[in-house]
Amino acid sequence: MKNLTSKTIPFNTKKSIKKAAGRRSTGRSWKINSGDQTITWSNTMERVDISRKGIPYASIEFISNQLDRPVKNVLLLIGIPQTTYNKKKAEESLLDSRDSELILMITELLDNGLDVFNNEKEKFQRWLKKPNLSLGGNSPESLLDTTTGIDEVNYALNRIEFGNFA
Repeated sequence: MKNLTSKTIPFNTKKSIKKAAGRRSTGRSWKINSGDQTITWSNTMERVDISRKGIPYASIEFISNQLDRPVKNVLLLIGIPQTTYNKKKAEESLLDSRDSELILMITELLDNGLDVFNNEKEKFQRWLKKPNLSLGGNSPESLLDTTTGIDEVNYALNRIEFGNFA
């Protein structure tokens, strides 16, 4: 009988963490401007850290500009009352982790959408507003209030990018 001894390599925790941090990194980085501050991230683990810390209320204006919608519409999407927004923005407060994550994910989606539509902002914005059969007849914009909705809109963009409309 052969002696099947194998050398067991101990688990490298640091290597695993580094690999996980880079996972789902597309070689891209995203940024969001919020007043005098620019927040940049390049992978999901950095997005998690930023979300946990919170981002400034002023970042809602960045999304408003990107969507070409009034701040009021973005506040409705996120579920923040106008009075709360005005007060917290004046105090230079930070959004909670859920709202921060939504803003960061919407930023990634908008960058992805512009890429898919070859940086034709008007076409992309029209697409965001139109009902879409692959999204159950909902407009992509109407699904941006949840992470699952954002994922579905990203899947729809991927189908457009790769020509799979089914």
